[in-house]
Amino acid sequence: MFEQRNYSGTSEQNYALLLEQLEALLQGDNNQITNLANAAALLNQFLPEINWVGFYLYHEGDLLLGPFQGLPACTRIPLGKGVCGAAALAKQTLYVEDVSQYPGHIACDAATKSELVIPLLKHNALVGVLDIDSPIIQRFDVFEIEQLEKFARQLYPDN
Repeated sequence: MFEQRNYSGTSEQNYALLLEQLEALLQGDNNQITNLANAAALLNQFLPEINWVGFYLYHEGDLLLGPFQGLPACTRIPLGKGVCGAAALAKQTLYVEDVSQYPGHIACDAATKSELVIPLLKHNALVGVLDIDSPIIQRFDVFEIEQLEKFARQLYPDN
């Protein structure tokens, strides 16, 4: 089924392999929690210099903690609050290069210095967000953000 790979190619090759691995993990099971748990584990293995990766799922006006890898996290985030809530409300990716400069940042882990949040949409309706935290300021570049957006879209391909 799944085997751990060495990501020793170019960035383009590595992200292509990541997307192939996600596709393999999604084969044969359409359970949201199962697929998101595997996706979080895959990203945790793939991405260097991160301290948290996971999902918050939209439910009745809040984002509720879903599958993740990392330290215990905030369990409920109101829509519009913090980086996750703002990205969810706007239905747009939000990248904060330095969270100390973001008003209203919710600090679940004091080690986090930058944060990337990508909305998960199905038929343009909010399902949740992919949240990735790093202890490095300006951790992500434009190429990585684009590839991680592809990763998120692959989780809900009918959008």
